[in-house]
Amino acid sequence: MGKKKSVAEARRIQLAQTLEKFRESKDEVYTFDSTLSNKERALVHRACKKMGMKSKSSGRGSQRRISIYKIRGKVDNMKGRESLTNMTFSEGAQVVLQDLFTHHPPEDGELGEKLVEKYSGKTAKVRKKKDDIFSKPLMSDTEIAEKVKTLASRIEKDPNLRQINEERSKLPIASFRDVITSTVESHQVVLISGETGCGKTTQVPQYLLDYMWGKGEACKVVCTQPRRISATSVSERISNERGENVGNDVGYKIRLESKGGRHSSIVFCTNGVLLRVLVSSSRSKREDISDMTHIIMDEIHERDRFCDFMLAIIRDILPSYPHLRLVLMSATLDAERFSQYFGGCPIIRVPGFTYPVKAFYLEDVLSILKSADNNHLISASASVPNEDPELTEEDKIALDEAINLACSTDEFDPLLELVSVEGGSQVHNYQHSLTGLTPLMVFAGKGRVADVCMLLSFGVNCHLRSKDGKRALEWAEQENQQEATEIIKKHMQSLLSNSGEQQQLLDKYIEAVDPEIIDVVLIEQLLRKICIDSNEGAILVFLPGWEDINRTREKLLANPFFKDSSRFIIISLHSMVPSAEQKKVFKRPPFGCRKIILSTNIAESSITIDDVVYVIDSGRMKEKSYDPYNNVSTLQSSWVSKANAKQREGRAGRCQPGTCYHLYSKLRSASMPDFQVPEIKRMPIEELCLQVKLLDPNCKVENFLQKTLDPPVSEAIRNAVSVLQDIGAFSHDEELTELGEKLGYLPVHPLTSKMLFFAILMNCLDPALTLACTSEFRDPFVLPMFPNDKKKAAAAREELASLYGGQSDQLAVIAAFECWKHAKERGQEGRFCSKYFISSSTMNMLFGMRKQLQAELMRFGFIPDDVSSCSLNAHDPGILHAVLVAGFYPMVGRLLPLRQGKRFVVETAGGSKVRLHTHSINSKLSLKQSNDCPLIMYDEITRGDGGMHIRNCTVIGPLPLLLLATEIAVAPAKGNDDNEDDDDDDDGDDDDGSDDADECDTDGDEILMVSKSGGNEKVMSSPDNSVMVVVDRWLSFRSTALDVAQIYCLRERLSAAILSKVLHPRQVLTPVLGASIYAIACILSYDGLSGISTRAESVDSLTLKVRATEIDKPLTGRRGSGPNTNRLPVDRSSSYWKAEVHAYEAVRDGTEASSCNEQAPVMSVGTSLRQASSQGPISVASGSGMSKLQGQGPREGSCKRRRRGSGKKSKQ
Repeated sequence: MGKKKSVAEARRIQLAQTLEKFRESKDEVYTFDSTLSNKERALVHRACKKMGMKSKSSGRGSQRRISIYKIRGKVDNMKGRESLTNMTFSEGAQVVLQDLFTHHPPEDGELGEKLVEKYSGKTAKVRKKKDDIFSKPLMSDTEIAEKVKTLASRIEKDPNLRQINEERSKLPIASFRDVITSTVESHQVVLISGETGCGKTTQVPQYLLDYMWGKGEACKVVCTQPRRISATSVSERISNERGENVGNDVGYKIRLESKGGRHSSIVFCTNGVLLRVLVSSSRSKREDISDMTHIIMDEIHERDRFCDFMLAIIRDILPSYPHLRLVLMSATLDAERFSQYFGGCPIIRVPGFTYPVKAFYLEDVLSILKSADNNHLISASASVPNEDPELTEEDKIALDEAINLACSTDEFDPLLELVSVEGGSQVHNYQHSLTGLTPLMVFAGKGRVADVCMLLSFGVNCHLRSKDGKRALEWAEQENQQEATEIIKKHMQSLLSNSGEQQQLLDKYIEAVDPEIIDVVLIEQLLRKICIDSNEGAILVFLPGWEDINRTREKLLANPFFKDSSRFIIISLHSMVPSAEQKKVFKRPPFGCRKIILSTNIAESSITIDDVVYVIDSGRMKEKSYDPYNNVSTLQSSWVSKANAKQREGRAGRCQPGTCYHLYSKLRSASMPDFQVPEIKRMPIEELCLQVKLLDPNCKVENFLQKTLDPPVSEAIRNAVSVLQDIGAFSHDEELTELGEKLGYLPVHPLTSKMLFFAILMNCLDPALTLACTSEFRDPFVLPMFPNDKKKAAAAREELASLYGGQSDQLAVIAAFECWKHAKERGQEGRFCSKYFISSSTMNMLFGMRKQLQAELMRFGFIPDDVSSCSLNAHDPGILHAVLVAGFYPMVGRLLPLRQGKRFVVETAGGSKVRLHTHSINSKLSLKQSNDCPLIMYDEITRGDGGMHIRNCTVIGPLPLLLLATEIAVAPAKGNDDNEDDDDDDDGDDDDGSDDADECDTDGDEILMVSKSGGNEKVMSSPDNSVMVVVDRWLSFRSTALDVAQIYCLRERLSAAILSKVLHPRQVLTPVLGASIYAIACILSYDGLSGISTRAESVDSLTLKVRATEIDKPLTGRRGSGPNTNRLPVDRSSSYWKAEVHAYEAVRDGTEASSCNEQAPVMSVGTSLRQASSQGPISVASGSGMSKLQGQGPREGSCKRRRRGSGKKSKQ
């Protein structure tokens, strides 16, 4: 038998489209027909795994079929019972709790006041300093005239500014200046459609400013950009063009960073920043929107999620602000759609300026490499013309008229002029709007042989058909034009022969190589061919990710041809490589040396490398996305869109004519989507959902999001609303809570806001600020550039994490920032960053962001102006771990026992089994016992090309989770013997676990029924009764009835304290709440790490370099040299213990005299646990709810009652 053929590319494309269509449908199952081959079914199986779906084949022989299913995660509530972790309070914690409940028992009714959960519609009075950067400058006519005069004088006197002004006048957009200003004056919405390089981003804001100043009017032109770096760099560029510093007439405001103020007439910002201004203005009736005269939204074709959301808001509010002008700026692609969204607003089309680029596809590349002796760069027949700009309506009318004249009166000059002068495939292949005739059909039918030959040499499409179904060949035959007929026939046969040979090469290649895998051998051969056939010009290679960059780099360096560093410089470009390495791409190499850049899509639009002449486009990209159907992040290699491909191709023609090699077929190119999926459809949208409610508390989230250009799928909205309900921002019926309103104040994700409030309450602000800014920006670690450095980088992270006891990727980041800060103070920043693989620029950015975020907390009154005492518990490991839980909940999982030779697997609440990424510090955990199952908190689950994994996580103990989880329930503790049969069933059910999901739900209901029934009273009747406490219906712990009752009460008081301080940040907590919060901090300090069943390993000291930063010395508030993962009860005879008892005596004795309105000499926001002994009644700063808050205030007599999340549905 002959070798079975692989799956043809057309079939691959068809199957992929079928799978995508099914995933977006509401169907739960799809069955392919029995015609699929074995290899096609195998392809479907692989694709389903990558897409997070289940596939199963059934039947035999010719009737074998494959069915695909959507996976709906279900919680297996019975798991975890066979090996319950004990949750008991240490001796020290027990005394703390006994003292608390002696003086503030649950029955004393002090918490009986009603807690208002739903948002009242009135903004709580907080000390809030106004940010006026979006307010219009207060300038008189005279002051404006003086500014105009000063600007003109600067330009006249400064030769450099004169040169810049001349260059500005040569930009393509310069000739549209008057059209733009007059159209904006007469229309409320205007769309400017222009290619990259036309100058719209830097010039349009200045045109509008100069126009307004010319009328003697002040203005506030707010310009949005999708990226932080764009907002800052463009503002710097415009300031430079006007001869002034950033922050004067031109400023910027990005998340947690700003320059400028009310005096700035042009303000650049990110889309997210302006969104918050619009929402805030709508909510508080402030004058920000009234002060804006123009909003310019740039790069709207990139479809940033905030941009799409903001377009919907602005479209709604424009009728209320007739003075406001909206200018939309986009690439030429899809401009009509944006115009229609705003009721057919006028479009101003501006041509770009790029040099011509020859484009080759995979079949061309294979032919080039086969003909090794021919120089492909001087062979005209091998090139494919670059795509032309779209024809305007005027162009189409002119071509229609020219074709009509040629057909009816034999007047050929107008058509010849358009074809030869205008040129381009859009003109050569134009089809008449009514008849479908092309210029080739006209010339063929008329026997214009020379003109036919000219068009054929241009590469026109001979296969186009007119409305009556005839091609140019049939038109020549019909009109009996024999010579034209023969010429067209020969040309088509030649194309067929070449095409057939290319197709054979392509089919053979695809049979041997998976087109979705980067072929580094092909890239190596093509690079060599380019270098042989040309002498100079940098080569830019687009690759999906770091692994592919490394593989390609290693392949090239192993080749003697590329090994000579005097002839070739190979540079890796990735967002996470050190900035010094990134800067190398901009330097021109010495004469005779070729620069080869291996890059991700960062080089598509973010940067321009001016000496690039050749581009190799793999056609693949790795993009962070979100799968709402499985509620996981994805980071997978996928095909680019046509817009991406065009952008990559254009990189070769920015500064001179160039060549682009697309390593995918023309068929694949035609099947690519026109654009990337809009971000609003591929990212979690918790922030947007919260902003909807802040904008209009009475509006249903899904109803508002349906107004966007491309609404997110219902699953994404439901997932986001569920998260907001989990953290108490929304009630069970999707109403905005008072807490939710405060969470929306801060310019960070709601989960991050929640962590900050809890950290303030616990006097642990400093590390929370670091984590908050890292989550908004990026972590500071850089990728090792050489294979030998990989282990060093991993060791460096572990060493930093060891400062906080290890077992945490998040704590490694906190330690890295603290070490860096000390190193910088001692002038050793460079050495530290080099040794520990830290990005200095990222650290400096985080440093600035932290200051800005701290200022925001001050601005809203959540922390005092003097923050020196807000972080005295920042190095208490138990409290710090609780802060992490507050920030990452509900992202909790359980490490399953490690199988020999396998990586750690994490079980999640949804029942998924997820691997720990080798990048994680915890991938090398050493467990005390083989059946230990530690709890972890993680930032996200990512589905990559190799399956699902968790990259960053922290091992935690049960106490922080019990205090902060959405719900806990109680059931009678059962013996392990009762569960042995369940274990056997689980072990044998790997493939069909989803079939038993209904049983899992039933079991979960039984647990909750026990917790709510009369049997629960019996379970809790005796303090020493052994009980099982279940967190969020899946994680089980063994405890005593007394301990669980105390936890219930502490949870109620924590929620009450949080809401109280959120609503009244300047007021002191009531005595009972203050004492309870203090007790929570104490028991977290004692027992926050108890129950962590990892082996306590020795922690080596940092290197001499880090010692110089003094980080390894004991820090204030930190016990010993670091946290002990097996903390023992405190010795009651120790001086520290006596201090703690004395602290409680002080609290007890001072409670009766204190008032919730008094700011007495008390333990305030910055008091450490150790300092409390010398202070009176407890006062804490504001905080936020860590778990769902009740519609009614918790009653002290209800500490045995299950604390229900408001309407919290079971996790499925």
